Amino acid sequence: MNSYCPCLQKRMKTVTIVHSVVLLVLLQSGVLEGRKGLRGGRGNPQPRRAQPSPPYRDRGEATESFSLDFTAVEGNMDNFMTQVKNLAQSLYPCSVQKLDDDMKLHFLENATVTCNDGTPAGYYMKESKGSKRWLIFLEGGWYCFNKENCDSRYENMRRLMSSAKWPRNKTGTGILSPQPEENPYWWNANMVFIPYCSSDVWSGASAKTDRYDYAFMGALIIREVVKELLTKGLDNAKVLLLAGSSAGGTGVLLNVDRVAEQLEEMGYPGIQVRGLSDSGWFLDNKQYRCTDCVDTISCAPTEAIKRGIKYWNGVVPERCRQQFREGEEWNCFFGYKVYPTLKSPVFVVQWLFDEAQLTVDNIHLTGQPVQEGQWRYIQNLGNELRNTLKDVPAMFAPACLSHEIITRSYWTDIQVKGTSLPRALNCWDRSLHDNSKNNKGPPKGCPIHLIDSCPWPHCNPTCPTIRDQFTGQEMDVFQFLMHMGFDVQKMAQQQGMEPGKLLGMLSSGS
Repeated sequence: MNSYCPCLQKRMKTVTIVHSVVLLVLLQSGVLEGRKGLRGGRGNPQPRRAQPSPPYRDRGEATESFSLDFTAVEGNMDNFMTQVKNLAQSLYPCSVQKLDDDMKLHFLENATVTCNDGTPAGYYMKESKGSKRWLIFLEGGWYCFNKENCDSRYENMRRLMSSAKWPRNKTGTGILSPQPEENPYWWNANMVFIPYCSSDVWSGASAKTDRYDYAFMGALIIREVVKELLTKGLDNAKVLLLAGSSAGGTGVLLNVDRVAEQLEEMGYPGIQVRGLSDSGWFLDNKQYRCTDCVDTISCAPTEAIKRGIKYWNGVVPERCRQQFREGEEWNCFFGYKVYPTLKSPVFVVQWLFDEAQLTVDNIHLTGQPVQEGQWRYIQNLGNELRNTLKDVPAMFAPACLSHEIITRSYWTDIQVKGTSLPRALNCWDRSLHDNSKNNKGPPKGCPIHLIDSCPWPHCNPTCPTIRDQFTGQEMDVFQFLMHMGFDVQKMAQQQGMEPGKLLGMLSSGS
């Protein structure tokens, strides 16, 4: 029990309150039953109007109310106990029982919208009663761009092309976690996870036919999920955050305006649609070493997308499409080109030394120290990313070598200039809320434009742990920089200082 609920002892007082409520309910129901017997079969009186319960303010400062109608016990005990359960979940999210924390699988009712192999597409959902905030997450997982590498993908990564073996339940982590210790500001939102099974960076709009072996319907899957969620509470939402990592992060940039337009067309213009793109801000830069375009890994990003958009019948945001000539729509898959055309607010999260970007650029960190040319290329990559992000008002860019973050359990630990990612997102949330009221900037002392200035991979001391690819052992910053070919001791000797002091200066961005 304690392994699931580390905060158990801290919140026993809250549990006592909830237990007292339940006891009160049971006592009240007993009294009511007694009154029924005394009335001798007369019809139920009209229930009294319940006093509105005080709103509950979550840690993200969003106000949610959980009303409890005590008079409802007389008519419907089960419904009332459901309300008590919701109160318990809101007040004590680490409750002794696991209160339906997992997201449940739902296949789309529209069976014509499918995964690559024709199996039904779907989504996982965890409802949060009383919350008017919704988070829809797009999964990542590379892509394929012709029959040969799609056949190989189907053979080796079938989960990303078929729903045949999807589990019935899924546990959310990071920003999808229902635990406030792991997810301080969004833990109580309605959570939706859309598995990636279209292999098209969430852009495709073509069905499986006798002529084509695979369907590519990523854009249509998102549209259909949103349409279905409107019948499950999304119609009452105030905020919809479309989030995603890697290919899902690029999918956010490609679809966030389309989702906003869809909701407006369907009669819900009051729902504020926002985007959160994690590790999906790729560069169309020149590879370190050019190779033939055989598969997703070896092919240059621009060439892979050029081939893919035709194979998928991919669609891009209309405002971005208008910026380029016919046949050049592939440009819209790259963040720094599509972002300026977007109308919806988007928060960008991007490692300055993204492992997926290095992979497609043919920089493979295989356990051997990198060569001088590779080391310079890696540093230049960080500089190029900084330059493309400088005009993005809301972003979080640590100088780390990694890929994806928002669904990692350690996502609260990473900081840029003393601010964590959840804190920055909450500041952004507040700034958008305040802007809609009085057109002011972000709250004072609440930064939302955060980018590391130190020049080396992992010069930020809060970066995720690096492990040696051969031994699996953890490496500290000193060991990592040595592994990357940076001679810390030699550089420190030249500067007349201790290696530790030099590392401290690097870590602080000096």
